[in-house]
Amino acid sequence: MSQETAVVVVGDELVAAKGDPSAQGWLGRVMARTPGKVTAFPLAVPAETTTALVSRWEPEAERRFLPETAHRLVVAIGWSDLDAGISVPRARLNLANILDRARSLGVRTMVVGPPPRRREEESAITAYSTAFAEVASRRDAPYVDLVSALANHEQWLADMVNSGHTWPAQHGYGLIAWMVQHTGWDQFLA
Repeated sequence: MSQETAVVVVGDELVAAKGDPSAQGWLGRVMARTPGKVTAFPLAVPAETTTALVSRWEPEAERRFLPETAHRLVVAIGWSDLDAGISVPRARLNLANILDRARSLGVRTMVVGPPPRRREEESAITAYSTAFAEVASRRDAPYVDLVSALANHEQWLADMVNSGHTWPAQHGYGLIAWMVQHTGWDQFLA
């Protein structure tokens, strides 16, 4: 990779590593293992929904995309749509609008879906994740399906129980990082 790459990562507290005592989160772990000239710009906003992301991501990203860099956008979607009562169809349309606009600007995208949280929310979070996966697939964007991978993962479940089911801790963020790295990260950057 000879050209420098700017990766803008938008999302909620999961992008900001909330709950991780090492403060690395998934993004810090991924970047520590990413070779080449890649700079990540984590742009987290607490409780940000896909509705808010539609209007925020582009002006934020433009400020970080220099003409001589390759432009990449990671849309990391947490639990904010569920918590805010945004419907799955609306959330799906919001993500489609983000990815379509990014494509029109020549920005390659990747989507990191919401991880599981509490058992009683699993079907709702799965519905969001399935919708987001379909949107990403139709736009040839890699999609990181955290719900399917982590819903029954012992370490994830233990991490969430120990944190009070609010945010993952060190091991949980490590699992998210592993999933991102093994779901087309290198191809996304290439």
